[in-house]
Amino acid sequence: MKKIGIVMGSDSDLPIIKKATDTLKELDIPFEVHIYSAHRTPEEARDFASNARENGFGAIIAAAGMAAHLAGAIAANTTLPVIGIPCKSSVLDGMDALLSTVMMPSGIPVATVAINGGANAALLAAQMLAIEDKELAKKLDGKRKAAAKVVLEKDKNVLSQL
Repeated sequence: MKKIGIVMGSDSDLPIIKKATDTLKELDIPFEVHIYSAHRTPEEARDFASNARENGFGAIIAAAGMAAHLAGAIAANTTLPVIGIPCKSSVLDGMDALLSTVMMPSGIPVATVAINGGANAALLAAQMLAIEDKELAKKLDGKRKAAAKVVLEKDKNVLSQL
C-alpha cells in the first residue's frame, strides 16, 4: 500500500495533524509526518515533494496557517494529489489560510478541506488510495456505515425524549 505524506508548517499545527494521523491509523494506512515551511525551509519542502512518488507516497497532506503557502509549494513540485488543510490562527480565524490554500493557479491543483479539517484530509487521501485498493475501500465503506449508525441512534434518542 502507498503511504501518505503529511507536512505541517509548524508544530503548532500538530493538534490538527493528530486528527489526520488518528484516522490513518484507524484505517491501517502508513504515513510519514514532517515539519517543513514553504518560507523557512523551501529546499527541504521541495525535495520532499519532488521525491515523494519515488519514496512510496500516494498522496500528500499539507497543513499550514496564516499565509498557508505550504500546500501550493508542495503541489508545485509533485504531480501526486495534494490535500491542503488551512489551519486557524489568531489572525483572521483561518480565512487567510483557507483562501491561500484554495486559490491555486490553473495547472497546480490543491484539494482543500475545511479549516482545521485534519480527519477529512485523511479520509480524502484514503479515498484516493482506495481507487486501487479494494480492501481499503471496504474499510471506508464500514466507517461510513458505522457513522450512519451513530447518527440514527442519536435520532432515535432525540425522538424518545420528545
